[in-house]
Amino acid sequence: MMTLSTALTALAGGALIGLAAVLMMGLTGRIAGVSGIAARLLPPWDGALPGRIAFIAGLVVAALAVRVVTGHLPPLTLEVGPVALAIAGLLVGFGAVWGNGCTSGHGVCGIASLSSRSIVATLVFMMTAIATTFIVRHGM
Repeated sequence: MMTLSTALTALAGGALIGLAAVLMMGLTGRIAGVSGIAARLLPPWDGALPGRIAFIAGLVVAALAVRVVTGHLPPLTLEVGPVALAIAGLLVGFGAVWGNGCTSGHGVCGIASLSSRSIVATLVFMMTAIATTFIVRHGM
């Protein structure tokens, strides 16, 4: 059930994601695609490595900031074991490579730049997520 607190938190989170994407594009000329940034943490390295580390560290620090501000972390319930979680992570990683980016790159930055490829990719991501959720919840 959506509450005012949940809606405000979602609005603030979306605004911060948008701000981060705009700042990254404005300051570096690069798309804020998490899968691309994370993949480029592996060798060979270039001069942008410190910025990539800072970006990924910011994802972790954000959760810690929520803890400091609210006194607790948002609830997280995993209904699968570590093996299924690892397989899901590998599938997401494979999909990000195969789709030439992830939802942050295509969904936030690509759609904002009116990229038809990103619009199609995001529609495919969303249809896949809806179908997967339906199958998991209804056991088909």
